[in-house]
Amino acid sequence: MREFQRISYERDGPFAIVTIRRPEARNALDNLANIELGEAFDAFAEDDDAWVAIITGEGDKAFCAGNDMKARARGEELTKDKWSGGFGGLASRHDLFKPVICAANGSAFGGGFEIVLACDIVIAADHARFGLPEVRFGQLAGAGGAHRLPRSVAWQRAMGMLLTGDDIDSETAAEWGFVNEVVPAVKLMETARRWAERIAENAPLAVRATKETAMCGLSRALSEVIDHSFPGRDTLRTSEDFKEGPRAFAAKRKPQWKGR
Repeated sequence: MREFQRISYERDGPFAIVTIRRPEARNALDNLANIELGEAFDAFAEDDDAWVAIITGEGDKAFCAGNDMKARARGEELTKDKWSGGFGGLASRHDLFKPVICAANGSAFGGGFEIVLACDIVIAADHARFGLPEVRFGQLAGAGGAHRLPRSVAWQRAMGMLLTGDDIDSETAAEWGFVNEVVPAVKLMETARRWAERIAENAPLAVRATKETAMCGLSRALSEVIDHSFPGRDTLRTSEDFKEGPRAFAAKRKPQWKGR
């Protein structure tokens, strides 16, 4: 993989760590940052040995301030056709069935919050805040925020945020349900790693089939999906891991997952 300028991508065993590295701009994403995040999540998706991804930001002030408005004001040309996966590499990535954990190290506003909402598990530093202030700037939360937030919290709570542009703190976000755990900043990555390890204890193909089934079933009636078999489930049933699980259970030993 090529060397990145705006982010970093590291493999640590079965985990991929993606870090936005623009603290001087509150980790806002310009065109190049979006391209690089797309490439990073392409690499994660294609790597059979990478089972869980963690995305975070550099510094302690911001996870991501969203779109780099200063770059836009300077007339930066956007090449969205090169943004694999949409904003932040995740907002429009609808075929990634590996789990992604967000470690929100600080504020997540606008597109930054839309990245948060596109993740499966969210760990927040206790000083983090979340908001979609687009209406204040004559914009729309068009990278999924206007759709994902009402699917994550009660309609009135979502509309309260979307129509006023107000933000909320991490404790409120946890109470509302889109943050899984709030921890002191010094414990953030340790906690995100703990969640990743708990997920990685399970059969990776079963994890992916579970996420695929949940995601793809959301837009369909329960009667349509209750007995429907999505591709990941079919792959799981013909895998070595599908046989390994019952064998390990019967032998009272820890399963040895191969991801195939």
